[in-house]
Amino acid sequence: MRHCPPDVGFILFGLTGGLASGKSSVAARWKARGLPIIDADVMAREIVAPGTPALSEIVAAFGPEVLLADGSLDRKKVGAIVFADPDARKKLELMTHPRIAARMLERAGELEAAEEPLGCYEAPLLVERGFADLCRPLVVVAVDERTQVARAMARDELTEDEVRARLTAQLPLATKIAAADYVIDNSGDLGALIRKADDVLDAICEKAGVDPTRYPQKPAPG
Repeated sequence: MRHCPPDVGFILFGLTGGLASGKSSVAARWKARGLPIIDADVMAREIVAPGTPALSEIVAAFGPEVLLADGSLDRKKVGAIVFADPDARKKLELMTHPRIAARMLERAGELEAAEEPLGCYEAPLLVERGFADLCRPLVVVAVDERTQVARAMARDELTEDEVRARLTAQLPLATKIAAADYVIDNSGDLGALIRKADDVLDAICEKAGVDPTRYPQKPAPG
């Protein structure tokens, strides 16, 4: 089985999906079972915390108006800028993505040192950033676009146009599904999603030679 990154001795598999597909709910379930999760969104927030080089670069590029009153990054304002302007988005990615990748490698090394057999790299742009063939097996959480739009509007308080701009910045979900080893269909309720997530994690454990009871299941809702 291939690892991500290739020089790490334990298996770090990938988890991704489209906007508001339910990827985070799957990751939360696996984390509750004890599986280590490396969350790209969490790292993205860490690298732009007040006082970091990345935040200074972002302010220099986009102006002090992207800061909140407490000096932290106004992520919604930055999102409005970069999802309306592909060049601005590329500029932001050059400031953030290498730092996220470096932090992912650091966390992966920590898990290896702790002798963890498995870990999961959860990232919305995992396929887009070229990690699909390194993070194997790759799990994709899928839902139809209409549901994505409705969920994202409700969750993030965005307009439909803002949601569709974010969807345009991602690869089509069909492309991610084509790259997947496992697809979790999230067209049902939360209980159904959790049961499917459990089945996929157990299957990954068995193929990796890891006893699934290392990550014990808990009752699923519904």
